Parts: sequence; C-alpha cells; structure tokens
Amino acid sequence: MLSSCVSPSAPPEFLIDVACNSSYFMAKSKEKRKLSLEEEKVQHEEEEEEEENPATKSRKKMKKKKKEQIDVKIQTIAEKKDKISPVIGYFPSGYDPLKNHGEPEASVKVYRNVKKSNRLQIVVSPHGSQVDFVGTNYSGEATAPQLCKYALGVLDKDTQTLRIVPVESNKIFRLAPKIGAADQPENEILDEANEEDAAEKKASELKKLTLMYSTKKNIRQDVKRDALRQTGDPGVHQDLDLKLQEVETIKEALEAATSTDNSLNIPPYNLSATSPDMAYPLDKIILKGEWDYLLDIFEISCTGGEVTSSIYPRFVCNRVHKLEDIEDDAKKRKLAGIFSYITHLIKFKDKHSMDGVLSAKHHKFPSIFSQKFSSLFATSNDSRIPDEKKKLLISYVLVLTMFVDEFKSDPSDIAEDLRMTPVALRPHYEYLGCKFRRENQVLVATLPVPLEFQTVKRKRRK
Repeated sequence: MLSSCVSPSAPPEFLIDVACNSSYFMAKSKEKRKLSLEEEKVQHEEEEEEEENPATKSRKKMKKKKKEQIDVKIQTIAEKKDKISPVIGYFPSGYDPLKNHGEPEASVKVYRNVKKSNRLQIVVSPHGSQVDFVGTNYSGEATAPQLCKYALGVLDKDTQTLRIVPVESNKIFRLAPKIGAADQPENEILDEANEEDAAEKKASELKKLTLMYSTKKNIRQDVKRDALRQTGDPGVHQDLDLKLQEVETIKEALEAATSTDNSLNIPPYNLSATSPDMAYPLDKIILKGEWDYLLDIFEISCTGGEVTSSIYPRFVCNRVHKLEDIEDDAKKRKLAGIFSYITHLIKFKDKHSMDGVLSAKHHKFPSIFSQKFSSLFATSNDSRIPDEKKKLLISYVLVLTMFVDEFKSDPSDIAEDLRMTPVALRPHYEYLGCKFRRENQVLVATLPVPLEFQTVKRKRRK
C-alpha cells in the first residue's frame, strides 16, 4: 500500500518519513477508537447509577432549575454634606479581620481633615497587635486615575427594594500595615501633611501654567486626566470650581494686561467720559474675579480688628475709618477692596526696590496678583522694576487713591508710602490729567473731565 502511493524514483529518506507518518496516524486512530469505547462505558454506568439512586437524579434537576427572579424597585441614595457615604478598605497583605466566625478582631477609626474636608484616613487596629493598617484617599494609590466606579447595594426582600449607594473613588482605601500608626508623633504627622500640601501646591501651579501657556492638545489631555480623578464628593467639586475660577481670572487678567493699548504708560482710560469715576474705569483696573481676593481689610472691619501701619500703607490707615460710615455691604466691600489693592501695589513696588524690600518681606501676595503684576510691570521674581514700569505702577496707585478720596486727594501720605516727596509726585498726577488747587490751605489733586493729557513741548533749535 505504501509503495503504490510513492513514486519508485523517490529518495529513500522520503520513504522512511512517509512510513513513519503513516504508522503514527494509524496508532492515533486506534487510540481515539479506544477512548470513545471507554466514554460510552462510563456514560452507561452513570445512567445505571442514577436509576438505582434517585437522590442523585434530583440533585441534578435542582442544578438545572432556573434561578428565582424578583421584581424590585431600585432606589439610589445620594451623598449628603452632613453624612458621609460608605467607605471601602481592602487589605493587600491578606489580613482578614472577620476570620473568626465573622466577629471583628480589630477597631476601625475614620479621620477627616479639619481644613480640607475631602481628605480622609482610615486606621484599623487589630486587638493585641502593635501593627495598624492605615489608608488614605489623598496619597499613594489613591492619586492614580480611577477607571472604575463602585456602588454598594442592599436588597430588602420584604419590601422588594434595592437600595444603591454610590461609593466614590476617593472612598476606597488601600490599608497598608504600619507599626504604631495610632501613636505616631504629632510632628511626624505635621511633616507628612506639609509634604503633601507642598506637592499638591506644586501640581496646582503646574496645572495653571499648562492652562495658560500650553497647547490645546496638552490642555485636553490634562482635562481628561482630571476627569478620571474626579469624584462625587461635594467638597472636591467645590475646591475644583474655585481653582478653575481662579485660573480663568488669572488668564483674563494676563490677557487684559498684555492687550491694553498702553502707549501713554497709564491705566486704561476713557477720553469720552463725562464724570471722573468713568475717566479711568475701575472694572478695567480691578477685574470682576479679583474682588474675591481683596477681602482682608473688609473682614478686619467686620470683626472689629485694627489696621496697623506696620502691615498696611499710611494712606490706608488714615482712611480706613470711612468703612465705619458705610452701611451698604456692597459699597463697604468695594472700598475695602480698593484699600487692599493699593496695599498689594505698594508692597510689590517695595519688594522690587532697594529701599523698601524689608517692608514687603512678610507680605503675602495672592498668586493671582503676583502673576498679574509680574506681567504688567515686567519683572521676574528678584529683579528690579524698570523705570517706565515703575511710573506705570505709580499711576495705578494714584488713580485708585482718587477713587478713595472722591477725586479730591491730598498727596502727602501716599507720597510717603511711595517713598517720594509731594513735589516729586506732582508730575505723575499731572501726567494722568489731574489739576491742583487749594482747599482749606491744603493743596489737593482733582480730576477734571474730559481728560486732557499734557503734551511735551520741545524747544526749537536756533
């Protein structure tokens, strides 16, 4: 049979291969035939056993029986501000606190950060052990993008109600073993908190820079990455909304600072204004979103605090009493905001000058003004303000002082704050279109409208 399939001229090694393969397939077919006979025998024995033992037959029928179906009403429970949603903790080490017949062998404590309510920490302390299991929702694995959503469901068969509570991604804790976590020194806890705050602040600053200066592709990637980390916690959304609002305000302020036609090197003005308060529009100097960062003096006045000359300029200290005479909170907040803005401008000038650096050493600038002033007055962190930009800063201060004094301002105290003499400050007023006149033996600056700027007179050459 083999010789009929192969040509007589075929080489001998080919004949050997064919013969081996043929015997292999024949052996395989015999094995298959033998296995099929054995399977039939086993099946026949099982059928005989079922006939003899009816219990086995009933068990198999029970397995084939369909699962019971229940029509339930689904009720979703949302998280409330005054009640915390369920939290989930898991032990990657394999520790099981319920291994002894479901009785807990450990105490569980949940801690919430006082300043940042969305930060939680769980400590599981096994009885009779020095090792605690600690998990947080703001460090380690919790900072990674969350790709899954979880929920806790409780079925009540009597009322046929399924209650579902969403478990947000910031409520899932990886409980890692830690020795003496409950007895951790306070200074160590503070150090860890400071490191976390510093890292969070750095990430926030990088995010702001990305939104302001990066490409649209990178911004979209950051938005998607943040969306994976977002949770349903009301505190998280509130913090996120505030940060986004701050970023938009900074972006608007920088665009306004760079796009304004400033050929005269003065604040934004309106030549067609018919009243002094419209000659230099206040909403173009202090933007809408910036007022929320100018509440320090307003809060001091509401709480009965004192505005001291060691912290605030003399001009502000001499006029802060005006807030007591204002009953309308909106007007009081507006005037107090102007006071705060003048303070930031003067302290910024001092910070970048040789003679006033000590007075601004401990002054805290909101990041929104620090970035805006650096862009508007062309400075880096440690460099001095160029002369032209210093004149622009002085012009901003003088315009705001005119608003405070209702456009009749005595320049003596603001000149002292700017480290100048009233005589040296007079040309700056005149450059803004102000005129001087005497009232009650005091020389005051006024702002007539429409604005008229001085022209530089050049002498003709002979």
